[in-house]
Amino acid sequence: MTPDSFHSRSTLDTPLGPLTIHRLDAVPGSEALPFAHKVVLENLLRHEDGETVTADDVRRLVEGGAPDLAFHASRVFLHDTNGVPVLTDLAALREAVVGHGLDAAAIDAVVPAQLTVDHSVAADHVARPDAPLLNVRREYERNAERYRFLKWGEQAFDRLAVVPPGAGIMHQINIERLADVVTVRDGAAFPDTVAGTDSHTTMVNGLGVLGWGVGGIEAEAAMLGQPVSLLLPPVVGVELVGDLRPGVTATDLVLTLTERLRALGVVGSFVEFFGAGVAATSVATRCTIANMSPEFGSTSAVFPIDAATIAYLRLTGRDPDHVAVVEAYARAQGLWHDPAARPRYDRTVVVDLDEVRPSLAGPRRPQDRHDLAGTPVAAAAAIAELAPPDLAPHAEGAAGPQHGAVAIAAITSCTNTSNPAVMVAAGLLARNAVERGLVAAPWVKTSLAPGSKVVTDYLERSGLLPALEKLGFGLVGYGCMTCIGNSGALLPDVERAVRADGLVAASVTSGNRNFDGRINNDVALNFLASPPLVVAYALAGSVAVDLTAEPLGHDEQGRPVHLADVWPSEAEIAEVVAGALEPAMFTDAYATLFDGDDNWRGLDAPTGPVFPWDEDSTYLQRPPFLDVPAGTDRIADLHGARVLAVLGDSVTTDHICPAGRVPTESAAGRFLTARGVAPRDLNTYASRRGNWQVMLRGGFANPRLRERGEALGERPADEQLAAVAERHRAAGTPLVVLAGKEYGTGSSRDWAAKVTALLGVRVVLAESFERIHRGNLVGMGVLPLQLLEGDTVASLGLSGDEEISVTGLEVPAAPGAPDARRLAERVQVEAVDAASGRRTRFEALVRVDTAREEAYLRAGGLLPYVLAQVLRDAR
Repeated sequence: MTPDSFHSRSTLDTPLGPLTIHRLDAVPGSEALPFAHKVVLENLLRHEDGETVTADDVRRLVEGGAPDLAFHASRVFLHDTNGVPVLTDLAALREAVVGHGLDAAAIDAVVPAQLTVDHSVAADHVARPDAPLLNVRREYERNAERYRFLKWGEQAFDRLAVVPPGAGIMHQINIERLADVVTVRDGAAFPDTVAGTDSHTTMVNGLGVLGWGVGGIEAEAAMLGQPVSLLLPPVVGVELVGDLRPGVTATDLVLTLTERLRALGVVGSFVEFFGAGVAATSVATRCTIANMSPEFGSTSAVFPIDAATIAYLRLTGRDPDHVAVVEAYARAQGLWHDPAARPRYDRTVVVDLDEVRPSLAGPRRPQDRHDLAGTPVAAAAAIAELAPPDLAPHAEGAAGPQHGAVAIAAITSCTNTSNPAVMVAAGLLARNAVERGLVAAPWVKTSLAPGSKVVTDYLERSGLLPALEKLGFGLVGYGCMTCIGNSGALLPDVERAVRADGLVAASVTSGNRNFDGRINNDVALNFLASPPLVVAYALAGSVAVDLTAEPLGHDEQGRPVHLADVWPSEAEIAEVVAGALEPAMFTDAYATLFDGDDNWRGLDAPTGPVFPWDEDSTYLQRPPFLDVPAGTDRIADLHGARVLAVLGDSVTTDHICPAGRVPTESAAGRFLTARGVAPRDLNTYASRRGNWQVMLRGGFANPRLRERGEALGERPADEQLAAVAERHRAAGTPLVVLAGKEYGTGSSRDWAAKVTALLGVRVVLAESFERIHRGNLVGMGVLPLQLLEGDTVASLGLSGDEEISVTGLEVPAAPGAPDARRLAERVQVEAVDAASGRRTRFEALVRVDTAREEAYLRAGGLLPYVLAQVLRDAR
């Protein structure tokens, strides 16, 4: 039994019987808290133990402080490309504890974990009826070894459940089936909370479920029963007012919110939506907004529970008794939305929905929003930077692809395929375009990759799928596909024009990320748009076309057809959605969620508690992260470090650790082909994350990284970085990375931190960090230091040729206790130019934000910390 200092333990009568709850109103002042902080408060009350969670933690939260909290997620959510390295780490931990004479079961999942295989299928085949079958066949040819490993993990770890390939995208599956909003477990009811290894875990916030993206390193800790350590985020309240204008989609709204909230500065905050406009916002639109929380920069973007939440649970076929529990619990705990309430937000902002306009974002960042008419201007500016002078820009009536040609138009990603309104709008636009005789431009690779099978069910039921197929938007599979970079090769003529002639090609996708090199290595300009606009740009064939003024094409009589001529009305969209969706579609689609197809069931996977590593495997190798000497303390002053890379602003995890295909000519490609891997089977970096040797060679190897760097240390070419790092490691020389603002933005990619550590980097010194990557660095034993306000790498005159020293890392833990030491809040940095001897001295902030993070850093990373804890407990 927990201490229950506030006497919050109580009983709630429900259709499932009496359930134990921890009442929030037992804590004076809790009624003023925002929804997100109320969920955190319940978590603290339920896990109070006097050590990890104390009564003082509860008081500080309610009193408006910013305590260092231990948050226990009720479940962990993984996908295959992050899940495989998580399992390789856990398998290595099991091997280590067995090597110390302990039972392998000492390493097991303490909380339920669900892993969805959705990031590996690629759009190799498109615009043909058998494309899904062919793409799945190639998926298993490439990934069968990884999938066998996942099947081993499912039988080895008690609380791990795997959703096999082909079911859809993890986040859409989460909202349509896995999320229960209020969890009932072991006779108790409590809020469903999620720690997910994808930054878009926040999509479930649209259902009133508090969850956010964590690195794979943090997910491993959560699975093993360790709390997620965080400073309580402030809450930014966003009041929605007004109504969207006709022709404005949920995607336009979310791109506008992304632009505005990124500019406002919500990094590290909970964003919470409130006010009368919440009730007018559908759950599908809420989830579209919440999905883009990492693009805002926020930790989460949560909507409270209300009648729309309950209606959505009923629509998606949830058990009626459980739905009744959700409503009863939310009302009893003050988690039910009151439009008139004004909780205690740290900041508030008003968003008038009437001001939102049709939009795209790009060509490189999700927050770079443009009105539809402004997209050609943005494209022209980017083309001017990249284009060779001998290739003409777009000209109306041009016969072939010009600069700005749309090489990829993909309806993909959970962000928008979870929203029936925008998917039906795309289908209706396609139907209207087909009726006018329009076709997609011949150089566009088109595809439809929904987030769940329900999408194709309602598109078929409404009669819209044939029109999409006629324009090339036929089903290619159920998975992230193009959004994660599994776009497959461009059409041959376009690929040739890019590589031989320098064509600056574009993609238009309904995804959530458009960072350099993410969608396809050969596509320089990448724009995010609603599904109907994706179809429109496939027809127009170029992002240099102004769709508000220029035609999409011409009908059989040669008359111009404009976007306004084929755009469906709001009434028609609503009518089709209302008639096409029913609960049985969801219950049927998810009845066999964990069963898999014949391909999955036919995989012969190893069994037993310890995984049998194969030294010749090019996919799975035992990671070296536990090869840290016992008693290691990594908090020590640093002397004589050299700079591996000097980087600019907005360096993403895609730059640090690519996810897309492995180029044949890359260091990783050469490493694999030397081991007998055929060029067509190189697969993606994301699929190779179970092999640290491949990832080491892919570190900082994104070809577009040079656009983000002022200098790249001593390496004259990307592929030489691993060799340079090895030379320094052999000499015992620690390495440093220097960077600008928003370092490590992007997906919650633990490998971006892992490869940094493998290369021998001990310190990353940046102007600011993305939240997840900062935590991942600490989890790998790498020290994140932040420049003081006003300092930059350039203003300090740092070139990358210096020797770096970092001193003052430890200070006395308390006055009069000289033997007890703790990590300092600031350190002194000295950079000595190797050639001139010039010395530059400055201070930097230590970005190790919690006591638990300090413990991880001292141990050399989370894995050595966990191993030491298990061994200590076994003594």
